[in-house]
Amino acid sequence: MRRILLARTAVLGGVAAAGLSVVPAATAGTTVVDRGHDRTITFRTARTGEALVDVTAAAPGVSWAVRGHESAVLSLYVDGRYATDDVVPAAFPITREFALGHLRAGRHRLSLRLAADRSGGRRVTVTRTAVRTVGGGRAYTDLRHAPVLYGRNGADSGGAFQNAFTDTPLVAWHEDVPAALPGHRLLTYSYIWSNEDGGTSTPQLMARWGRTTDIEWIYQVEVDASGRRVPGTAVIQAPNHVTQPFAGTYEGDHPLMQTCTLNNNICDTVDDPMRFFLSASATLDASAEAREQVMDRNPWTYWVSDAESRREGKVQADPPTSSTTSIADPRDYLYLVVRKTTVNPPNGPLDWVGLSVGVRLKGDPAVYRSDHLFADRSIQRDLPAATTVQLPPGTAPSDIEEITAIRVPTTGVDPGSTINVQGVNRAFFLGGDDQPQQSFLSGATPASLTPAAPTAVLYHS
Repeated sequence: MRRILLARTAVLGGVAAAGLSVVPAATAGTTVVDRGHDRTITFRTARTGEALVDVTAAAPGVSWAVRGHESAVLSLYVDGRYATDDVVPAAFPITREFALGHLRAGRHRLSLRLAADRSGGRRVTVTRTAVRTVGGGRAYTDLRHAPVLYGRNGADSGGAFQNAFTDTPLVAWHEDVPAALPGHRLLTYSYIWSNEDGGTSTPQLMARWGRTTDIEWIYQVEVDASGRRVPGTAVIQAPNHVTQPFAGTYEGDHPLMQTCTLNNNICDTVDDPMRFFLSASATLDASAEAREQVMDRNPWTYWVSDAESRREGKVQADPPTSSTTSIADPRDYLYLVVRKTTVNPPNGPLDWVGLSVGVRLKGDPAVYRSDHLFADRSIQRDLPAATTVQLPPGTAPSDIEEITAIRVPTTGVDPGSTINVQGVNRAFFLGGDDQPQQSFLSGATPASLTPAAPTAVLYHS
């Protein structure tokens, strides 16, 4: 077993960050982890706290797009304790952040092991690891209560180890907002999976959610002013999207739970061997950002989700707009996030008015719409919302003449609501590597859509 000793303490931005001790576990060159040859990194933490580790890894001969060669799984152990799996889906390096749990100040061992029982690839090359410890303040509380998610193993979806080749957890984040009781806070933790094997169809996902991944909140808890869990407040998003009290076990303050449905809802019993302890250090202001913008900060997630869609036969060269199973090449879509509200009256569960985005290209009289003229594929929610518009292959930002917002009544009786569009957070295409190119539109685009004036221009070249 190879051992690497690290003793140098890093500084964030030239100044030691409050509540943090950061020790880079940087290996010299490439570390190869293959079957029967574990690698161990020794590091020191300057203070007690919640430890996080960045891992940059690739797997030669692996591609999430190729059946039977989807991934190599790197299992991480800290001081001999199983911490998390890193499903490595590509032959090119991807950097991900994982949680290691609560560590005391002092010397520790991080072991890297190829999980041969769940790996299509034979080796993993690790080019960088970096450990940091969050030891105090609100950031510590947020990490202290982050969930540990075990893999899905239903017989109807592939049995044990299925998250090594389908619906794998990619990234996580948390939201931290004031609770009703002064001094208390409500913490909500969410995960992004590479795909959704059940529930919303892929064309619906692209039109109404702007991606083919699955994004769900999985755990919510209230904490008091001292950061302690308030008894009786912990809940999970259970099957059928039911909010249910968490009745499972804890590892310290970390709840243990498991993905248990095809659409990635959660159960509080654990019986799967795969373990995902993704870092939830990232935050999101849901009033200003769409959840899909977490993917934007991790652009490799688009490559993984597109690879899975292609491998599963969900991508066609020119699918009919009425398809309920297939989409066009993901690189043929414009990806947008729109902020809007619906008023007088607001949207209800039955009678609601949706928003579609239309695109007109230079020299082309057609209006390409995000909803493909299906009202139920328009955007209902009034949080910042992502959507996509399918355009002819090879379309570039310079080809776009106009982007419009279109009011879409979804029932026979129009409630007369007004849609107020505030702005566009981003608009981009994917490049040849299936990762986002630079956004060409961002900012305020004020417009009001009414029954008498149902369209408005958001962008004109």
